Amino acid sequence: MSTLSSHVLDLVSGRPAAGMEIVLWAGDACLFRGRTNEDGRCPDLARVGELPPGAYRLEFAVAAYFRGQGVALSEPPFLDVVPIAFGIAAPAADGTGGHYHVPLLVSPYGFSTYRGS
Repeated sequence: MSTLSSHVLDLVSGRPAAGMEIVLWAGDACLFRGRTNEDGRCPDLARVGELPPGAYRLEFAVAAYFRGQGVALSEPPFLDVVPIAFGIAAPAADGTGGHYHVPLLVSPYGFSTYRGS
């Protein structure tokens, strides 16, 4: 079983993305819905608890966030909801690999992610 966290950084302002909606899915099952705090993190995501190995998807509502920041977007926006589909593997026998951190660096026209620590 593994735990999950995320951190969203707004590349337009150069600050954490506070108030962005995040949704966690396992297949068609919604496991979590919440918003980032003033540091761009979603500590309530930890309340999901330990996740078994499998396929998951985090969805970030980036267009709604940027509109809320006063950024003019086209209709439809280039990026609306950014989905990050990722897999959680079983932790190694020595216990390493039991935490997954999925950061998102985002602007209205591009994003980047990686497996953080």
